[in-house]
Amino acid sequence: MKILVINSGSSSLKYKLVDMEKNKVLISGSCERIGQDGSFIKHRRYDGSHKEVVENLDCHSKAVLQIKKLIMDSEVGMIKKLSEISAIGHRIVQGGDLFKGSVIIDDKVINGIKSLIPLAPLHNHAHIQGIKACIEIFGKDIPEVAVFDTSFHSTMPPEAYMFSVPYKYYEKYRVRRYGFHGISHRYVSSRFEELTGKSLNGTKLITCHLGNGSSITAIRDGKVIDTSMGFTPLDGFMMGTRTGSLDPSVVTFLQSKEGLSPEQTDQILNMHSGLLGISGISNDDRDITKAAAAGNKRAILAQNMFIYQIVKFIGSYVAALNGCDAIIFTAGIGENQFSHREKICSNFTYMGAKIDLNLNRTMVSGKEGKISSDDSNIDIFVIPTNEEWIIACETKNILDEMK
Repeated sequence: MKILVINSGSSSLKYKLVDMEKNKVLISGSCERIGQDGSFIKHRRYDGSHKEVVENLDCHSKAVLQIKKLIMDSEVGMIKKLSEISAIGHRIVQGGDLFKGSVIIDDKVINGIKSLIPLAPLHNHAHIQGIKACIEIFGKDIPEVAVFDTSFHSTMPPEAYMFSVPYKYYEKYRVRRYGFHGISHRYVSSRFEELTGKSLNGTKLITCHLGNGSSITAIRDGKVIDTSMGFTPLDGFMMGTRTGSLDPSVVTFLQSKEGLSPEQTDQILNMHSGLLGISGISNDDRDITKAAAAGNKRAILAQNMFIYQIVKFIGSYVAALNGCDAIIFTAGIGENQFSHREKICSNFTYMGAKIDLNLNRTMVSGKEGKISSDDSNIDIFVIPTNEEWIIACETKNILDEMK
């Protein structure tokens, strides 16, 4: 069974063709700058053969058409006929409280995703474009499945997902915590179970997805009880360009002093804050690390704030879980910044967390494994995320249920 995984953004579209029997990614690629000048596609086959296509991708349909050509290409493709693709799985960021699990896509589902556009304007609109483009280019005979980033977090209890604004706003507008990166948090928690042989039942995990966008999730018995991102991915702790949580009065104060519109405020909070806003250098932690090593005070401050806020969230989730069996690091920063992992975990020695410094420093560049010492009371792992695999598995499960 071969499944095509699609992740549609407003100006990009990433894709992978996965062979489920061989547990292997056959093809991966990305379409960039859709609807803009200078659009192109980077396409790679599992054996290293690759192709870059410079093409006018003025819409998602044009991008999907090129993907179809590339995966059937005689040199860099992997299939000869479309019937070899069993289904297409789509990553959908916002499922609200309409979708608590993955579903086969039909008109009702498309309309449901569309109704949630106000909760994720850029993401859900782009996902619909990707879905419609795939239906147009690949035809209606290939089943399509929606896998929601929010669904893994749907097990949160009301005391965790509700905000303390008047209840009527929850009733009228569904204002609540939804959480994001759910596909990633789900993958690393299930992968922990595979690696250790420990059942998720009876296990308390804290999973740390640390990248340009970051979130931390508390998981008990394989189910989410709380997560740092909220109504939108802006909530939580500081990220590459996002503020994370802050006093709401900061927003109204700046709007008053600077004469900012809601749209301008949104841009500042989402695109010009976080590591970029504090350091004044970059949103990329690698650039900030170099600047900090050279003694740049704002870069040092940015990293110290980032680490401190992560520590606070982990600590609060230890309390919410009434203990912790394992901490897992994933995503770009979590998988590669060994010094951040050391600093974060040094704050939990009071409960017996101990990192093996040598193991930790070698666990980078896609490596997976345990970095805690043998005498640590808490397991500490680095597990590279694989969201596409979860999407492919969920898509396969939906197909199996339809048989």
